[in-house]
Amino acid sequence: MGAGHAHKLYRHGHSPVHALPPHTKLTAVFAFVVVVVSTPRTAVWAFALYAALLGTVAYAARVPASFLLKRLLIEIPFVAFAVLMPFVAQGERVDVLGVSLSVNGLWGAWNVLAKGTLGVAASVLLAATTELRELLLGLQRLRLPPLLVQIASFMIRYGDVITDEMRRMRIARESRGFEARGVRHWGVLAKSAGALFIRSYERGERVHLAMISRGYAGSMPVIDEVTASRAQWSYALALPCAALVVCLLGWFL
Repeated sequence: MGAGHAHKLYRHGHSPVHALPPHTKLTAVFAFVVVVVSTPRTAVWAFALYAALLGTVAYAARVPASFLLKRLLIEIPFVAFAVLMPFVAQGERVDVLGVSLSVNGLWGAWNVLAKGTLGVAASVLLAATTELRELLLGLQRLRLPPLLVQIASFMIRYGDVITDEMRRMRIARESRGFEARGVRHWGVLAKSAGALFIRSYERGERVHLAMISRGYAGSMPVIDEVTASRAQWSYALALPCAALVVCLLGWFL
């Protein structure tokens, strides 16, 4: 279980959140997202409380708001989709600033934006406080299928290798005067993509043969065994438990 290099979303720190075992944080984030998705969309105040809970976690993890907001830009495509919903949805209409909008579309847009933003924010906080290697160990500890964990491990390990291969191919094309300016150049790009796929496939074959020659039999050795105390579980699950209380109030109030 290698791949110990830090990823771009990770923010080095020594906060109590950083110190939690990875499988407790994975469980907490998954439970929190499930609770948020289960909350009725009409309980607007509940989503504000969820945001406050995540803000508290970010404060405890010493993750600046600017760092979190920049990473939230990844959800822009979902925001664009949500913005279109009031215009294309059917049903009762309402005029807003002279524009006719669908009531169901407005609620749907709010539902996507609120729940999607909270889910992405929770995931960003998880990534900001947990290294990739720890995430893999956490997934392994949670008894996810070993094959999926291995695939994720190799994807992380060799992602940078494939990216460097793409960069070298781009430099080689540009050194020969190539510039992609239109549709007529797509053929060259397609051939480059095909060559990259073949090189990646051949690299995978070589890595697999090297693993077999070293005794690989379908499972990777566990180098580090991560454990969590009852206090650490309680600390990690405080977030989803508080969110669950808010969700229940949202359903019954």
